[in-house]
Formats: sequence, C-alpha cells, structure tokens
Amino acid sequence: MAAQLLPGDVVLLEGEMGAGKTTFVRGAARALGFDGPVTSPTFTIGRRYEGRVAIAHLDLHRLAGLADEDPALLDDYLTPDAIAFVEWPAIAEPELLGRIRARVRLEHAGGDRRTIAVASSSER
Repeated sequence: MAAQLLPGDVVLLEGEMGAGKTTFVRGAARALGFDGPVTSPTFTIGRRYEGRVAIAHLDLHRLAGLADEDPALLDDYLTPDAIAFVEWPAIAEPELLGRIRARVRLEHAGGDRRTIAVASSSER
C-alpha cells in the first residue's frame, strides 16, 4: 500500500488500543525508505520522519477533540510534502485532515494475529 501513496496523502488508522496501528505505520515507513525507530507519538501528538518522502505520524488519542486546541496544532504534520498516517482520526473532523487516501481498520484476531481492512479512495 505504501508504494501507491503520494505526498499530501493521508491514511486514517482505526482500531482499539494495542491493535497494531503504530506497527502498521512502522512497516509503511520502512516501505517509504525510513529505517530509524518509529514510536507512538501519543504524548507528543506527532512525529515526522524522512524517507524517500517525508512521513508524518499523528496520534490524536489523548485529545478530546480539536475545537479547544490551537488551530495550527496539525499544520506541521499535514503538509503537501508528507504522507500522513493518523491514529484515532475520529477525534478530528475529516475535512481538517486533508486528502484522505485510505482508511485502515485493525482488529485483534486472537494471540498475535490481526485482521486488517483497507478502504482506499481513488480520488487524487
């Protein structure tokens, strides 16, 4: 999936705690040429990584919503030069997130197994 993403694309990641959202981002970052550590940005809101293309990783879990936050909170991450992965996207209004390219739903399937459902948007 990562090979089909372009700068400016946004991938929404949904699933309960521990379902593998950050692990999914780690794999996508590797596919996009980043070989450093990829960790959850839960307490920092976001991180940027440089691979063949800029990669932004956002985790909105700790926010109740964006209405009471600085309007520029996501500006450093949702940029036209970066592919953005957003964990817990329901906290934000979809129009604030930009060009949504795919929605990924991860679920526990027992033990270390997961089910992954990907809904892609063909709009560019």
